[in-house]
Amino acid sequence: MSSSRTARERVRAELTREITDIARRHLATEGAAGLSLRAVAREMGMVSSAIYRYFPSRDDLLTALIIDGYNAIGEAVENADAARPREDHTGRWLAVCHAIRDWALAHPHEYALLYGSPVPGYQAPEDTVAAAIRDTVVYGLIVSDAHQAGVLNPPDICPPAPASFGEDAARVRAVIPGVPDDVIVRALIAWTGLFGWVNFELFGQFNNSILDPATAFDHSMRCHAAFLGLPA
Repeated sequence: MSSSRTARERVRAELTREITDIARRHLATEGAAGLSLRAVAREMGMVSSAIYRYFPSRDDLLTALIIDGYNAIGEAVENADAARPREDHTGRWLAVCHAIRDWALAHPHEYALLYGSPVPGYQAPEDTVAAAIRDTVVYGLIVSDAHQAGVLNPPDICPPAPASFGEDAARVRAVIPGVPDDVIVRALIAWTGLFGWVNFELFGQFNNSILDPATAFDHSMRCHAAFLGLPA
């Protein structure tokens, strides 16, 4: 009985993986909005009713793809950060930035699902949150570690954070612990700047303007590091 159940679980896991692999290919041709369970079933040689035993709706399949994508980019970021010495805060930041860009360029359609236009009619469930913040948690620890080590020395070029930002900063502090509001503001600017650059590059906004995007990206991320106050 036990071995039979294990065999069934193995078959189910393999079929689930095959379904999500095919769905990722469909993202490239149909986009997230055009993803169809029936089309995936057709490619697998499955009757439509059978696939619903694995994913009851298109939204369930989208959620699985989103969680897989967030976990993949989160793992890439965690590995990049772990490869740098803990005290090399700037090196950790740059490693994280390059890991995100490299993953996005290698998986453009999955990245677009995560950070592109929202899919009409789809609302991500709470299940996606833990995977979605894996990269953010790594980034938050880099900033927090640098602040706690006393090496975060941002240039005095920003006005003070508005009083109304205090509540928002308290929520963000869950992933960037132990830092004041002005550091939270700078951290948000740098983090959104990173993804803004990747989005512009991936979605063609730099075409015919930035001819060496890798070098320009690295320089931009070093500028963000200086803005954050990370050591040169």
